[in-house]
Amino acid sequence: MPESKLMTMVEAVDRFVPDGSEIALGCGLETCIPFSAGHELMRQKKRRLALIGPISDMLFDQLVGAGCADRIRAAWVGNVITGSGYNFRRAVESGAIDVEDHTNLTITMGLRAGAAGVPFMPTLTALGSDLLSTNSQLKEMVCPFTGGPLVAVRAIRPDVAIISVQRAAASGGAHAWGNLGVSREACMASRQVIIVAEEIVPEDTICSDPNRILLPSFRVGAVVHEPWSAHPSPMPGFYNRDHQVFLDYQQASKTPPGFAEWFSRWVVGVASRTEYLDLLGNDRQRQLMITHSAPSVPVDYGY
Repeated sequence: MPESKLMTMVEAVDRFVPDGSEIALGCGLETCIPFSAGHELMRQKKRRLALIGPISDMLFDQLVGAGCADRIRAAWVGNVITGSGYNFRRAVESGAIDVEDHTNLTITMGLRAGAAGVPFMPTLTALGSDLLSTNSQLKEMVCPFTGGPLVAVRAIRPDVAIISVQRAAASGGAHAWGNLGVSREACMASRQVIIVAEEIVPEDTICSDPNRILLPSFRVGAVVHEPWSAHPSPMPGFYNRDHQVFLDYQQASKTPPGFAEWFSRWVVGVASRTEYLDLLGNDRQRQLMITHSAPSVPVDYGY
């Protein structure tokens, strides 16, 4: 019987995310963003975190506003629906946070290098852009075979990746579908992985569909069972994006007092995801649950 890695979010964050950690978050781009984990980081008052991700969405903005982060490696930080991330903007303008600018592809290549255990990954992306003058982790190089220009992207090796998925076994095997973004790369590049699952299933369920397994279970440090972990971002097959939350947050975070009020209500004012969902309300949850199922065609792995 494989060892169970099930633990609460409080335990997983306390154990695997010490102050000063480099964390990969929001690796599925606009889907499956681990907001529940981010809120627990805020409640535990984690400090000096380095946030790593592609477009990041508003979770990074929330962590910055809560004083958790002082470094960011990302292609974009803000609120996907409305644009600007006001906490992030205020922190950059005041010099309170260091930013390492990337494109989505350079983040991907850095994580791939980290996953492969090599010091850098060559790519054509970013050639001719200002990134080479602002990001010291990107270096122009000459291809040893063609003599043409390339960009070397230094390996990114996060201390921990926190990934929200549809289902997982207690041992760490996990299935994810939809837009995976850089989830696989982040998992394989990171020293530890926390899987946050909408549902816990038997080991046989995970093994029955090996092509959908996100990463080897031995790479996983913790499995957290937390339904609605990605709200207000969508979780394919479970619930849709809650547009109203993004709009409300945009208004609340325009000023520091407004953000403080939001933070007090939605993060500090709830001790767990269960209390968060109680505050959200059953009616809103019913509105967001999927109404049209579109299951994939079964495959036969027999031989």
